[in-house]
Amino acid sequence: MASWSATLNEPTDRSYVIRVMARAELDLAADWAAQEGWNPGLDDARTFHVADPHGFFVGLLNGEPIATISLVAYDAAFAFLGFYIVKPEFRGRGHGFALWRAAMAQRARPLTGLDGVVAQQANYAKSGFRLAYRNIRFGGAAPAVAETSTTYTICPVTDIPLDKLLAYDRLFFPAPRPAFLSLWLTPRQGAALAALEGGRVVGLGAIRACREGFKLGPLYADDETAADTLFRQLAAYAQGGRIYLDVPEPNDAALRLARRYGLAPVFETARMYTGAAPELPLGRLFGVTSFELG
Repeated sequence: MASWSATLNEPTDRSYVIRVMARAELDLAADWAAQEGWNPGLDDARTFHVADPHGFFVGLLNGEPIATISLVAYDAAFAFLGFYIVKPEFRGRGHGFALWRAAMAQRARPLTGLDGVVAQQANYAKSGFRLAYRNIRFGGAAPAVAETSTTYTICPVTDIPLDKLLAYDRLFFPAPRPAFLSLWLTPRQGAALAALEGGRVVGLGAIRACREGFKLGPLYADDETAADTLFRQLAAYAQGGRIYLDVPEPNDAALRLARRYGLAPVFETARMYTGAAPELPLGRLFGVTSFELG
């Protein structure tokens, strides 16, 4: 694995090395994310890694991991940044920013996005990111009864050719991500469903087990009725437990859906990009796939 040395101003820092993570180190990053209250999925590390094995970085001080970041390059044009964490006792010394610069130098693309905590917007702006909109995390008890539909056929995604699912996801995401989706839509602890109308995919959603409860995402649908049906059937997997849905604030129908089932805002992020925000159908994007990978 490639590595880089970083010279810092802190006199007590003898050496700071930045390199691509080994696969096991991504489990450590997930643990740190849990400690930050981000509630990662139980299987996120395995699924994330296949998206871009060269896109996860760790900063080591005298051999000890003290900082992480991911910058997953989906193709030559688009990348997404996440997992930007420095252990609390090492913050404020420049280790995180050195790691940020190394990752951006290696994996940034002409359009790079992130979901950052709102308090850090000003710092991200200094690195060239511009606010596009907010994403709001809603949480609450899952509705226990699945919704049925006479309009749409709801089926497991395994009943549908993968190329159809990839094509539908591509409507809502700036780049293709086949390796990632092939795992994400077959969760070890969760479910993934599609809504069909006349054999055509008109909705897609997944739910996965997390450190606390379950997260739904993505949740795509051509209309609010399809989104509601998929949401209820996916939420039933949680058997009344706690669920979370990350909603793009510009989607009024998604905000209504979350509130209709008693979910309340618990967290928010700033979706930011280094260039003009991609033109995506936010009115049909009811739930973000992941704050870490977009």
